[in-house]
Amino acid sequence: MTQNESNIAAANAPVPSQNRPRSKRPVIIGAILVLGIGLAVFKGIHSRVEAEEQLHSVAQASAIPFVDVVYPKGNSEAEEVELPGNTQAFTDTPIYARTSGYVQHWYVDIGAHVKQGQLLAVIETPELDQQLAQAKAELKNAQANLQISQITATRWQKLIKTNSVSQQETDQAISDLGSKQALVDSNKANVDRLEQLQAFERITAPFDGVITARNTDIGALIQAGDNTGPKELFHLAAVQKLRVYIPVPEVYASSIKTGEQVPVTLDAFPGEKFTGTLVRNADAIDSNSRTLNVEVDVANPSGRLMPGAYAFVHLKVPASTSAVSVPTNVLLFRSEGLRAGVVRNGHIQLTPITIGQDYGASVEVLSGLSSQDAVIVNPSDSLANGAAVQIAQKPADGARQ
Repeated sequence: MTQNESNIAAANAPVPSQNRPRSKRPVIIGAILVLGIGLAVFKGIHSRVEAEEQLHSVAQASAIPFVDVVYPKGNSEAEEVELPGNTQAFTDTPIYARTSGYVQHWYVDIGAHVKQGQLLAVIETPELDQQLAQAKAELKNAQANLQISQITATRWQKLIKTNSVSQQETDQAISDLGSKQALVDSNKANVDRLEQLQAFERITAPFDGVITARNTDIGALIQAGDNTGPKELFHLAAVQKLRVYIPVPEVYASSIKTGEQVPVTLDAFPGEKFTGTLVRNADAIDSNSRTLNVEVDVANPSGRLMPGAYAFVHLKVPASTSAVSVPTNVLLFRSEGLRAGVVRNGHIQLTPITIGQDYGASVEVLSGLSSQDAVIVNPSDSLANGAAVQIAQKPADGARQ
């Protein structure tokens, strides 16, 4: 082997292992792989724990019931009270016959608007006519007898001066004259009475108004009478102005001011308001209802409003500064007393309350609630004190906005 070949072989000969440096790359790669696997496992476990916790929170939240609430309305300087009443005709009267007979004719029917003095019906009175004729004949006879007595008395007074007759005879003649005069006066009064009854054959309207009832017909037998006897022939109501009587609670009686104008509404005219005037009150509290009877007059020139309709009078009354009002559907009637369910810090608190005036759809609460309290609407009878609840996002009708 040559020298060059020996050198080449020596150069290509393997180096002993203890003298060659060891590579660190596999260790680093292994560590990275282990760390990556660990992070992936930790992330998976953490995500699973978070999901379980979130699911548990949702389940817990779903288990807490939602409730609708309303916030009590605080009273302002003055509040409006709606009081019901009935409309009545300003003047309302039945019309009876003042004389007996038969209906000869009637001229008006229900719904007819009549004027004062207008003829409503005519009654035929044959018996009365005969009585009047007899009374007139008796009057003429009495007047003739009176005339004879006057002549006789005058003659006797002249004869007494010549002593041709006695004083006794003269006094009798004068007395007979007075008697005949009284008889004439009596017969004349009887004739006047029968003539007045005959005038009642014509039934006329006592005032302007509308006929609300007709209870007779042609040929019907009519007996003179009043509301304790025969039934009425017609019923007449004056509707140009109506009266509305309302019971005002005792607590508001002092705020009634005569002459004050107030709004009046009727279910028959939704959205419309009519103007009424407080004209008078009873000046005494009814011991049974503890209310003051108040009359409100409403002008009705067009006749749109009808007597007997249900009306509501809206009164402005001073408000109580500490009282609030809530709907009636928040009240809980328990054996221990009246309660309201208030949501405080996510839990129910059954709060004792004291109510004042009842306005129908709402009531006045004198103590127990404030305008900041969230009061549960339509609470169930099973509502428990301290139970966890959630307030619905959408406020209940009538809640504070």
